[in-house]
Amino acid sequence: MPKQKNSSAAKKRFVVLKGGKVKRARQNKRHILTKKETGRKRDLRRTGYVSPTQAKTIKKLVGNQD
Repeated sequence: MPKQKNSSAAKKRFVVLKGGKVKRARQNKRHILTKKETGRKRDLRRTGYVSPTQAKTIKKLVGNQD
């Protein structure tokens, strides 16, 4: 059976940490920022983590299969 290819899009969007968590950026920070409050935009700068349910799938796409 052929090997599964890594997803270039997933590699750019996610980072797998040493402990196994998957780090991601927040959404809604690209455009139409004038109507969003400053505090909201500040909170969007912080990174988030992928839920454990989806982390398994993303690790396969990124290529880190532990």
